[in-house]
Amino acid sequence: MLLKEEVQLLRRIPYFAKVDPCRLKLLAFASSRVSYDVNQELFHQGDTGDCAYVLLNGSADILMEAPDGEVKIGEVKGDCIVGEVCLLCDGVRTATVRTTTPVEALKICKDAFSKVLIDPGVTREVTRAFAEQLHRTTSELDRTRAGRRQLVN
Repeated sequence: MLLKEEVQLLRRIPYFAKVDPCRLKLLAFASSRVSYDVNQELFHQGDTGDCAYVLLNGSADILMEAPDGEVKIGEVKGDCIVGEVCLLCDGVRTATVRTTTPVEALKICKDAFSKVLIDPGVTREVTRAFAEQLHRTTSELDRTRAGRRQLVN
């Protein structure tokens, strides 16, 4: 994939939709392409987060540890980003992401991401998009928990 195509892909991700193309080019250039086979982990719940992944193609499950084993709380497919919270704050991964098909992704490390956030307007837009995604994820998790409680009762 050419750098120009990677920039266009990043622009389709809501977090980066309003980022200047020159900054996106810098981000794409500083990112690395990674490939995973079926049933491989992009990251594991509890690991320290240092990068996010933009899925170029393929799909993966988002899993959380529960007392009775792993619980699937979501799925991600091409043209989306996972692990993005670690780009804004330090901490551990709150879920495991495991491939269900072969996956190609752009791995974005914190350092490269920080260079894109130099502009306060970009920081505001990216933070807003992150907050919206966090809200959606929390709502999905609440629905999953409620469904599991109904199964137990």
